[in-house]
Amino acid sequence: MAEAVANVARRVNATVEEEKDTLDLSNCKLISFPDGVFRVLNSVAEKIHIITLADNEMKGVTSKFFKTFTQLRELDLHGNVITKLPDVVGDLQHLTSINLANNKLSVFPERLTEIQSLERINLEGNDITEVPMEKLQAMPALKCINLKSNPLDNNLLTAIQQFPQTFEIQTTTDN
Repeated sequence: MAEAVANVARRVNATVEEEKDTLDLSNCKLISFPDGVFRVLNSVAEKIHIITLADNEMKGVTSKFFKTFTQLRELDLHGNVITKLPDVVGDLQHLTSINLANNKLSVFPERLTEIQSLERINLEGNDITEVPMEKLQAMPALKCINLKSNPLDNNLLTAIQQFPQTFEIQTTTDN
């Protein structure tokens, strides 16, 4: 455990000291975003554009996280056990890419459809059965959504194939 804490501290300090716009806390055995990290990054939070929290054991991400890192462009949360996102995720008006692959989402996080700048959504390997196609279609910047390895309803798969697409949709039926 002490090694994991030291690893997080090193990475956070490097972000602050080197004035990086990236924070990588992947593979740190995190079950949540550490409160101490908020305090350390408070002065540089607006400068951080890319956060990777992949391959941890996080069950969720708090509203405080999204309210602190308002300038995020890319967020990688793949390989956790996240079951839902807080509503404030819809307030990330600069976000262009979110990776939620291989989590435990059973409901499509609809607040993502409110982010006008969002170009890529990766939801591969979750438990999602329904997708708000009309809301996705209305997203002006959306280029790609990955829904592979989700138990999508057959009627939805048929609807997806017939939907007039302005963006790429990847499903398990793709070749």
